[in-house]
Amino acid sequence: MHRCRSAGAHQGVSARRTSLGPRFQHRRPADPAADEPHRWQIRPTLPGTHRLNASTFPVPTSRLVRAWRLVRVGLHVAGGAAVVLAVFPLVGGSTRLALRQRWSRRMLAVLGIELRAHGAAIEPGCLLVANHISWLDIFVINALAPSAFVSKAEVRGWPLFGWLAAKNETVFLRRGSRGHAKIINAEIGALLDAGRNVAIFPEGTTTDGSQVLHFHAALLQPAIACGHAVQPVAISYRRPDGTFSRAPAYDGDVTLGQCLAAMLAEPRIVACTLAAEPLPSGPGMDRRSLAQAARAAVVIGIGAEFAPIEHSPRVEERSPDRVSGGSPAQP
Repeated sequence: MHRCRSAGAHQGVSARRTSLGPRFQHRRPADPAADEPHRWQIRPTLPGTHRLNASTFPVPTSRLVRAWRLVRVGLHVAGGAAVVLAVFPLVGGSTRLALRQRWSRRMLAVLGIELRAHGAAIEPGCLLVANHISWLDIFVINALAPSAFVSKAEVRGWPLFGWLAAKNETVFLRRGSRGHAKIINAEIGALLDAGRNVAIFPEGTTTDGSQVLHFHAALLQPAIACGHAVQPVAISYRRPDGTFSRAPAYDGDVTLGQCLAAMLAEPRIVACTLAAEPLPSGPGMDRRSLAQAARAAVVIGIGAEFAPIEHSPRVEERSPDRVSGGSPAQP
């Protein structure tokens, strides 16, 4: 069994979908049949995912609790915007990373989500490759290791969230522009060379967590060109008894409001991550093979059985100085 540690709440930028590339769509692939070969491959390897649509669910939280959580979310977002506006210009990069990680951990706590990190330590200077279930994934990853994210260019125009994303090192990619992709690859390579983590969601869309779609290999090219490792990170959302929770899923026709309401109604959600050992890469490596290896590691991580969670300290009471695997938090 993997050793488990709790972290706090996660910052980051709320990007709805990463949906990168000319063939990627907001809600589902342009050709739904194209992903069928990948769907049946994952389902047998995820024990317990058939319970996602079970008819028996925990008693939802009261309206008063949900309303209070929603108020706290709004206040926390407003506080984060104030910090970005007033504090970020006055501090260095390491302090910004620490503030981002603390903000993210606190956001998870406000939402009633406990973060439990399993597996290897997050290595600095790695391209983090994760499955994509929800906008919550960004907070989860930033709570583990503050990272730059790759997002579609449209996010930059979103009110407030686009501005926050830009201020938190989000790399915006224009879909269908090969020339712009080269510029973005160079930008990602520079971040990796500086020892920073960059996180991507190579599925290009979100799922309900019961499957892992095809990984688009082109997104791994910056790491290969610069010789930086690729570290797979599996993300799943569970109830305290270890069963999967669909509440955070932001897939299909689910709106942001519906997704948020579903999470607020859950008495408790545990965000489980399992980081695999970094996969080496370098010039000349076949990116498709690397993408397949990363996807296989994520599939294994999601299918891992974790011990039921009887009781643990509140998320916000945990020390922000330790992250996955007991390694020091990146400042």
